[in-house]
Amino acid sequence: MTIPGELLLYCRSGFEPDLAAELADKALALGWQGEADFSSGAGFVRFIAAGDAPANALHRGLPLASLVFARQSLLALPPLLLPREDRLTPIIDQVVASGWSFESVWQETPDTNDAKALAGLIKALKRPLESLLKKRGALRRKAGSRRLHLLWSDGDRVQLGMSFPGNRSELPGGIRRLRFPHRAPSRSTLKLEEAWHEFIPRDDWEERLGEGMQAADLGAAPGGWTWQLVQRGMQVYAIDNGPMDKGLMATGLVEHLREDGFVWEPPGRLDWLVCDIVDKPSRVMSMVQRWLERRWCREAVFNLKLPMKRRWQEVSRCLSGLESALAEAGVRAKVACRHLYHDREEVTVHVRILD
Repeated sequence: MTIPGELLLYCRSGFEPDLAAELADKALALGWQGEADFSSGAGFVRFIAAGDAPANALHRGLPLASLVFARQSLLALPPLLLPREDRLTPIIDQVVASGWSFESVWQETPDTNDAKALAGLIKALKRPLESLLKKRGALRRKAGSRRLHLLWSDGDRVQLGMSFPGNRSELPGGIRRLRFPHRAPSRSTLKLEEAWHEFIPRDDWEERLGEGMQAADLGAAPGGWTWQLVQRGMQVYAIDNGPMDKGLMATGLVEHLREDGFVWEPPGRLDWLVCDIVDKPSRVMSMVQRWLERRWCREAVFNLKLPMKRRWQEVSRCLSGLESALAEAGVRAKVACRHLYHDREEVTVHVRILD
C-alpha cells in the first residue's frame, strides 16, 4: 500500500503564494515541516510533508475549516504524467497500488480559464474510468463515504486525492456558486449570502437569522448586504453617507443614517453587525473589535480588503490581534475566516460571541 506523502489543496487562481504561506505557518505550529509546490495562477497547491512525516496526520491536524485560502483539501498521491494514447491505465494502476477504496469519483479542474477546455475529456472518461475502478474493487459501496478526486491540470496531467467526510467541501471544486437575485442593489449581496452558508449551519438559520432581529450594516450604500438582512425579515440600521436603494427603503425595515460607520454607535445590543467597508484591514478590524469588546452585537460578518502582497501575513496579524484582544477583554467568541468564492481581493470573517 502506498502511504500518501502530500496534501493537495485548491484555491483561487493567483492566491497560491498566500495558501502556501498559510500552510507553512500552520504546519510548523503543529510541529510539522514540509514544502509547498505551486505555479502562479495554477489554482492549487501541493504541500509535501518533510521526512517520514505521514501526510494523513497533517491532513487531520489542518482541517479545511481552519484554513483561510483553501477551497478543498485532499490527501494526495504523486501527480501523473499520462500518455495520450492510454490515460486510464496509469490512473487505475496508481489507485490499485495505493490500496484506496471509495464510494464516489469526482473529476475536477482548477478554477482557471484554461482548465475549462478539459470538460469534454472529463466527460468522455467518466464511464470507462468508473467501470474499471469497479472491476478492480476500488469503487464500491460502504467505503466510508470516502471520495476519489482527480484534478486535471492538463490533458495529460492529473493528480489523485482522497477526501473524507467532515474534512472536505461537499461542493465541486470547493466552489459555492450562487445566483444573483435581480432585485438586489449590487452583486456584493452574494458575499453575505455565501458567508451565511459557510459559517452558519442551515438548521440554525431560523434561530440565528430570524425575522424581527436587529442588525447594523456599516458602509451600507447602495444596500447589497442590507438587502440580505431585509430578506430575512430583520430591522436594519444602514450606516452610510451615500444613497440607499429606493426599493429597500420602501420595505419599512431600513433606517438610513448618514453617518460615519467607523464612529457610529448602536442604541442597544444588536443581533448582527455586517460590514463591507473598503478601507485598510487594520482600521476595519479595530472598529469591529470595539463592537465585540463592548458586546454591541451577538454575531458579526465583515470583510478585510487585502494588500497585493503578503496577504496571509496581513490576515494572520489581524486575526491573532482580534483573538488576543477579545481574550484580554474576557469575551468568549468563535472566530472563523475564509476566502470565499464571491470574495475577490478580500477575506470574510465571522465572529460569534458565546456569552
